[in-house]
Amino acid sequence: MNKTLKISFSLKNTYRVNGILFSLKQIPLLKKLLPAALYKARGLKIFANVLSVLWEIGSAFIGKLLYVAAMVWGMSMLYTELPDRRLFLHILLFLTVIGSFANTSLFNPSKDKYYAIFLMRMDAREYTLVNYFYAMFKALIGFLPFILFFGINRGVDLWLCLALPFCIVGMKFFVAALSLWDYGKRGFGYNENKLSKYVWGGIALLLAAAYVLPAFGFVLPERVSMAVFLLCIPLGIVGASKVLSFCDYRAINKELLSGLTNQMDSTAKARLVKQMNEKKISTDTSVTSNRRGFEYLNELFIKRHKKILWNSTKKISYVCIFLIIGVLMAIYLRPEIKPKINTMVMTWLPYFAFIMYGINRGTNFTQALFMNCDHSLLTYSFYKRPDFVLRLFQIRLREIMKINAVPALVIGGGLALILFATGGTDNGLNYILLIISILCMSLFFSIHYLTIYYLLQPYNAGTELKSGTYRIVMTVTYFICFFLMQLRMSILIFGIMTIVFCVAYSIAACILVYRFAPKTFRIRT
Repeated sequence: MNKTLKISFSLKNTYRVNGILFSLKQIPLLKKLLPAALYKARGLKIFANVLSVLWEIGSAFIGKLLYVAAMVWGMSMLYTELPDRRLFLHILLFLTVIGSFANTSLFNPSKDKYYAIFLMRMDAREYTLVNYFYAMFKALIGFLPFILFFGINRGVDLWLCLALPFCIVGMKFFVAALSLWDYGKRGFGYNENKLSKYVWGGIALLLAAAYVLPAFGFVLPERVSMAVFLLCIPLGIVGASKVLSFCDYRAINKELLSGLTNQMDSTAKARLVKQMNEKKISTDTSVTSNRRGFEYLNELFIKRHKKILWNSTKKISYVCIFLIIGVLMAIYLRPEIKPKINTMVMTWLPYFAFIMYGINRGTNFTQALFMNCDHSLLTYSFYKRPDFVLRLFQIRLREIMKINAVPALVIGGGLALILFATGGTDNGLNYILLIISILCMSLFFSIHYLTIYYLLQPYNAGTELKSGTYRIVMTVTYFICFFLMQLRMSILIFGIMTIVFCVAYSIAACILVYRFAPKTFRIRT
């Protein structure tokens, strides 16, 4: 077991270090400074190993901190009329059930499993068990400090806070055992990366139970939550025994990795994504356009890729409409919550920067552009002329703005309606600013994703993401949006700031694309 764990760590660390070194080499400012024989440089390898170790340690705690702080503790703070302890346990219980199905570790088709089991011929059972129990140990120690801190803050007893991480891990063991039992019975493996529509439906219902029921004043009794949590410990012991006694891990891993068994690397994954996208592209030969030039090219692209570009936007819009109706119903049934929600709408506008970041379809749009259009046309020199680049950039920006504007209008209009239903505002301008500022956030992300696509074009000929700078920009964008979640600012101030910033960014983006994109908008080598 110890030998397997060491090999597993060594394997993960090797490809993680190589990934870090490759990303460093892609950063323009470092590209010329780093040696050509980058992977032989001892100092850089030590630096990358330090980053890798820090990542391993951080992965045990950072995700758990954000999860407990934002999803459990933070959301429980919104329902001020409900008992703190009951609400904390209520939300945590339903989210734990979701996590036990959506984040199993045992049924995650990852690179290291393919390398170790199928290329290095390691014992599948031993490797799977060692890594699974290690993942459960990380979950246990990762949850413990934050459940203690935030749980005690919400009035949960110390002994229960100490027990809750074991309960969470116990539920994961039990669900994993059920999945293994189901595999033995039906011969069908569970894959957490390919959840069925029924599982997604169950997740949606559990999320509604976690967050919507408290809005109507319903929270599980404290004893019920405690009983279910504590029951997970003996169930977890039963589940662990099933996990240990299961023998056919090679077969189940083979099924998990069946889509990538030819070559488990980024090229294969990129090829798989491309194949999946191609199935959604219309092959109707009657699709045509009356326009000319780049407008003709763009309209054909939009029509043939309608499923890829618009389906997710429609689904997001429907979910937003459902949530807005839910909030309006809660206001109608419980008028006493009006002042609280009114205050939230008036001061929580910066929070929606993160929401707009999350629902923006910029990544899907640019990925589809490259895989099914620019991948071929970038081989022609005329396609990179400055005036042509800027013209096509503006056309595409118009299209991505349309795609992202639909949920933005739903959210902006819904917030204005909720503000009116909860007592309104003395300044009628706030209604207009709510809608316009949400639209401007949507516009910003549309411009942002398309601009960095043109300036950093991260894909190579095999449609692999190969730009370290692109990843850094995406990471920085995420953390800025996460920081904005913590701000509380009036609609008037933040709305005006958003509009001004969006206009300035739009002008700067056009200038940058015109000046630099003819050189940077190319297939990466």
